[in-house]
Formats: sequence, C-alpha cells, structure tokens
Amino acid sequence: MGGHVEESVRRVIDSIHQNIGEPITIDDMARTAMFSKFHFTRIFQRVTGVSPGRFLSAVRLQEAKRLLLSTSLSVTEISHKVGYSSVGTFSSRFKSSVGLSPSAYRELRGFAASIPVDIQRPATRSISVHGEVFQQDAGAGEGTVFVGLFPDTIPQGPACCTVLERPGPFRLDNVPEGDWYLLAQSVVPGEEHVIGNAPPTVAAHGPITVRHGHIIGPLRIGLRPMRTLDPPVLLALLDVRRGALSAAAS
Repeated sequence: MGGHVEESVRRVIDSIHQNIGEPITIDDMARTAMFSKFHFTRIFQRVTGVSPGRFLSAVRLQEAKRLLLSTSLSVTEISHKVGYSSVGTFSSRFKSSVGLSPSAYRELRGFAASIPVDIQRPATRSISVHGEVFQQDAGAGEGTVFVGLFPDTIPQGPACCTVLERPGPFRLDNVPEGDWYLLAQSVVPGEEHVIGNAPPTVAAHGPITVRHGHIIGPLRIGLRPMRTLDPPVLLALLDVRRGALSAAAS
C-alpha cells in the first residue's frame, strides 16, 4: 500500500480522534481523505482490515473504556462524549465488544473474571492451530500474551483463545471451521491500565482458512508496538489474562 494512501487513512483516523463526540459519516471521512466515498471505503478496508464504520465504532468504545477508568463521569455522560445519542445503544455495544457492561467495567477496574468466547459457531471443532508468538523488538519488555482467533482484525468475540505467561509456543484446540484472524496482544504486567503508557505490543496473521480434520501451523507471529492504523483492542484481553493465569496457577 502506497505511502500517500496510508497517510490519507491516518488523516481520517486522526480526525476521528479529534472529533469523537461529533456525528461522523462515511462521506465526512471520504472528504477528509480526499477520495470518493466508494474508493475511500475500499482503501480504508485494505489498510486497516476493517470498514470505516467499524473502525469509528471501535475508536469510540476504546475512548469510553479510557473515560470509565480515568474519570468520574456518568455512563450517560460518557456515551454522549463518545458520540452516542442513546445510552442504551452505547451500553449494548460496549458489553458485546468489551465483554462487560460499562458500569461493571468501571466497578471491576477493567478486570473481567472470564474470557467471553463466542460460542455461536459451527459445531465442528476438531481442528488445532499452533505456532509461536515472538517479540520483534528485542528491547521491549515481555509480558503475558493473549492469543485468539477472531472473525476480523478487531479483537472482539474470539472463537477460541489462550493465555501465555510470555511470548513463546501456543496451541489452540477445538477450533471451529471458518476464516479467522490470529491476533495476539501483550502488555507488561502492572501496566495494563496506565493512562498515557506506551502502546501495547500486538501481532496479527490472516485470514486463516480452517477446515475439518486439518492441523494449521506452525504459524509465527511477531509482536510489535501498536500503530495508528491498527484497529483498537476492544475485548478486555489484558483484563481477563490476569484471571486466567491465576486460575492456572491454583
């Protein structure tokens, strides 16, 4: 993808962050990118892996997560600040994406008790996906790693997932058939919710076509600092990771 195209998409994403509480349409984003609406939609999908509308929704929910942990604003006030006119719609989308209601996310300080795996998938689950997660930047700190298979590049509603104490080998069993993205995220322990902290490290591979009776792998995915063009992480990955590790140690 050409540098000019990526710069246009970055300009749109910066504009979303700057005007997050305002009504933003695909036409608005296309004008910011200086492309036709249909051409813009195609290139945005190719650059980021998701549609402009999905990316916009994810940025709004990501900001809502930050506000819930860093301010005393009410859920209603936060929903309006991130561009929702209906607090009911906001709360429903937040819970389906993050795995907790806005109130529960705040009360639990962002830590969920379990990983909300999407079980509404085909029954065939005899496939395994395995490989290795490695740290591309040798100077980066190593933290726990969440690895999951998702329907697109926004970590939301995994088909299956696992938690590693550090980068290294992984194996996902009982994977349902379908086309999946293998996504990983890592943050140094104790820095999960530090506002203004360095970005987490992430990795992505896919799409992976999974069919009955096959073992997929070995796959190698490299963790790197999260970039502006990466879709926001919505699922409380880091939050549930600590609980999963505690359960494994007990």
